[in-house]
Amino acid sequence: MALARDTAPIRRVLLTADDFGLSEGVNEAVERAYREGVLGAASLMVAGPAAADAVHRARALPGLRVGLHLVVIEGPAVLPRERIRDLVDARGWFPSDQAGLGVRYFARPGVRRQLAAEIQAQFAAYAETGLRLDHADAHKHMHLHPTVGRLMIGIGRAFGLTSVRVPWEPPTVMGACGERVGLGDRTLAWWSGILRRQVQRAGLNAPDAVFGLRWTGQMTAARIKALAPHLPAGLSEIYCHPALGREALLKTLMPSYAQEAEFAALVDPGVRRALEAVAEIVRT
Repeated sequence: MALARDTAPIRRVLLTADDFGLSEGVNEAVERAYREGVLGAASLMVAGPAAADAVHRARALPGLRVGLHLVVIEGPAVLPRERIRDLVDARGWFPSDQAGLGVRYFARPGVRRQLAAEIQAQFAAYAETGLRLDHADAHKHMHLHPTVGRLMIGIGRAFGLTSVRVPWEPPTVMGACGERVGLGDRTLAWWSGILRRQVQRAGLNAPDAVFGLRWTGQMTAARIKALAPHLPAGLSEIYCHPALGREALLKTLMPSYAQEAEFAALVDPGVRRALEAVAEIVRT
């Protein structure tokens, strides 16, 4: 008699914290969520105000997957303002105008040259930390812009880049979670295909699905538990923005984010149980 085969799809899930290095409250949340919870990865802002503290913590957590959180919008640059005057303000910070930046990155060759120099500098700064480069993604998912995506991939490969987050959040899954799926959701899912093709042509890896766009800043325990039964086959990445305490910088940049609740979700035993019931949690 032939033995029955297990035909259940293989599901794996990786939980990632963005903005590692933005503040010590974020860094402490990342460390504790890895030691005490289900967090498996973090994306480092190399020019963040607390980047040195983040690197120090990451070196003590060899199993934590750390990658580059590329900042080309609403955050600090690595290069001095004199070298990238068309990109940053007097503080050396990128502006928040996503549409305006997108047009400039696409249409102005001089701006693109400065952008390439800054992306090169951020990968070089990451290399100087001595941490292994597990992946790359971008603040506010700015690498969905074809110019930014192309430069991230081309420059990153020279630094050993092997994996890029493609923020494709399946509309069918979000619908199964009770969310109303509209034209904007479907358009964003389609647009992410441009980045996926760039990644594939470069021979790099990417998660099969990514969750956190619809619920950005609000990835609570209840929402992760609701999502768990609907995770698709393959590798799903759930990204979040945990922090301990609401420092002034976090309140300014992310006034609506429930960062402490997101940290609580990552260390919630119920979240672990819900995920383990359907998938392998990727930790190292």
